Amino acid sequence: MKKLPIEAILDKMTTAEKANLCDGEGSWHTHGVERLGIPGAMMTDGPHGLRKRIQVNDEWTTVHSTCLPTASALAASWNREVAALAANTIAKEAVAESVSVVLGPGVNMKRSPLCGRNFEYFSEDPYFAGDFAAAYINAMQGNGVGSCIKHFAVNNQETNRRLVNAVVSQRALREIYLRAFEIAVKEADPWSVMAAFNKVNGYYATQNKELLQTVLRDEWGYRGLVVSDW
Repeated sequence: MKKLPIEAILDKMTTAEKANLCDGEGSWHTHGVERLGIPGAMMTDGPHGLRKRIQVNDEWTTVHSTCLPTASALAASWNREVAALAANTIAKEAVAESVSVVLGPGVNMKRSPLCGRNFEYFSEDPYFAGDFAAAYINAMQGNGVGSCIKHFAVNNQETNRRLVNAVVSQRALREIYLRAFEIAVKEADPWSVMAAFNKVNGYYATQNKELLQTVLRDEWGYRGLVVSDW
């Protein structure tokens, strides 16, 4: 059986080169493999506007970009075309700035008014959040720019978000916290999924076999890239 191009390239890579792809080069790039013509990819924040960081005279600064309404404000329109328009705008600026992947949208549930990222999330309703995210992602990727849906999963508070253990029943996990991700993954197939910092039922999201293998890969059939929260 003839191998796919990606498999043929992997066969030519050394173990060290493969391992290097699992690490970041600085704050915003993946490593490339120059001898095989594999470039590093640049990612930037940008659910509400591109946030490309560059160094000028040894100081970090942000490239000027269009500032768009937050996810919460976009969602208040109840209009998928508004989500698509925002994503199109960001994607065009990403292309102009040679950005490969935009880190967004965020589809975690709004479960507490104290969550510091509520403005980054669409809704407290998983069906609406998933549907709105799918429209956003499809528009983004229609411009050749990857979308990284986040934060998978149960990232619903900022306080101790790198340490907190979210204990959730299977029914609540499936019906509330995973449903928006499921809808977006199946309807829009984002290029990447960002795992959360927190633990879910005792295991860190980046090391959580149930989330990353059983649910995302085996049940939902996802074949894209999973990236850790930087």
